[in-house]
Amino acid sequence: MRVFILAGEISGDKLGGALMQGLKDLLPDQAIDYRGIGGPMMQAQGLHSLFPMEELSVMGLVEILSQYRHLNARVHQTAQAVLDMQPDVLITIDAPEFSLRVAKLVKAKSDIRTVHYVAPTVWAWRSGRARKMAAHIDQVLALLPFEPPLIEAEGMRCDFVGHPIAAEPVASATECQEFRQEHGLVGQPSLLVLPGSRRGEISRLMPIFKEVVDRLHGDCPDLRVVIPTVAHLAQEVRAAASDWKGAPVIVDPSGLSDGQAAQQKRAAFAAADAALAASGTVSLELAAAATPMVVAYDMNWFSRTLVMKMLLVDTVTLVNLVSETRRVPEFIGAACQPAPIAAAMSKVLRDPDAQRPALDETMNRLGRGGLAPGRRAARAVLDGLGASSV
Repeated sequence: MRVFILAGEISGDKLGGALMQGLKDLLPDQAIDYRGIGGPMMQAQGLHSLFPMEELSVMGLVEILSQYRHLNARVHQTAQAVLDMQPDVLITIDAPEFSLRVAKLVKAKSDIRTVHYVAPTVWAWRSGRARKMAAHIDQVLALLPFEPPLIEAEGMRCDFVGHPIAAEPVASATECQEFRQEHGLVGQPSLLVLPGSRRGEISRLMPIFKEVVDRLHGDCPDLRVVIPTVAHLAQEVRAAASDWKGAPVIVDPSGLSDGQAAQQKRAAFAAADAALAASGTVSLELAAAATPMVVAYDMNWFSRTLVMKMLLVDTVTLVNLVSETRRVPEFIGAACQPAPIAAAMSKVLRDPDAQRPALDETMNRLGRGGLAPGRRAARAVLDGLGASSV
């Protein structure tokens, strides 16, 4: 079986890695030739990335425009690689500004089956995106249970496959205690700070989050700060947090195996009393760890203005949407200001149990305890191809 699969960021790499493992599990006696673009998790499953995935980690309309020529060249290079391979299926994962352009070029010159993993957020903004996708996408794999009817209405097959986070292990009480001991956190309240995994997010959010931490220390002088990061941004995060209060612990996966890094991150998430997080998939990781949170995010002025005008929902936090509650406070765009964020964070730290029913319901609705989402995604792909599976 020949599979061309591509992802453009860390969250997509996780989805791709789980799907690739699912295909191997369902086709144990069949060799699978993987080609495409991905990060360490997809590469661990046998992918040789056409170029570094980090080149595609662009967020915001202005940022995309500033790198248009480079991204456009990569789009055409990738589409030609797909056409040269002639795979049984092209699987594109999120990163729609890149991956859907690749799919469009491929469909214009072939009948290769196209599957897009992660439904466009038509429930949030730009509701016409699903209609445009239908011209060159055959099947969509949805992470959220309310998405299939919206996608199917535009003529594409859509399968709810859940989210891999729902099947991932959670740190044990022993692992949490060991993490606290290793970093000198025993007996002290700790705040997890998650400013994102892109350089633009680090530069934009770290100064705001620093002010939040400064304000929290007025009421809680012994509050400790823990900042998990990714290897290629560790130096920047460490420099940005060098003058923070709370003696920040930078959780740097550099030099660790993938398994060790994942275990360290899980322990950091579960050991924290609460989290201040950028908007995104990380809210589901926190829900899996039962760690209450406040979500805050901002973009450059132009991107913020356009997105806020098009927004169709009153919350962008996935925990709020999946649980159908508004338990997680969020501060998006112009609302991303230190004073109100700090006030909400203080309230969460005082009453962390208030969010936990919503966190639990979120994980249940995403398939916790059921078939692993990666395998469900693989089964949906094979079913779409008409292939047999075990």
